Amino acid sequence: MSRAFVKEDSGERWTPPAAPAQYRLVLPTDDGPEVLRETDDLLTALQRLQTGLEVRDRAGVLIARG
Repeated sequence: MSRAFVKEDSGERWTPPAAPAQYRLVLPTDDGPEVLRETDDLLTALQRLQTGLEVRDRAGVLIARG
């Protein structure tokens, strides 16, 4: 296998980074926000919203709080 397709550190095949999702379910903590789930569908994010969680967009703007 060509070294152009192998990561130097681990010897694994290179994979492109995942595209960032539009919405995130976030758990606010003292150490900073923890992203629990990412999705491009706002309705899915709102359905999974629970008490203590937040829905934020890609830029970090608060959309809903559970």
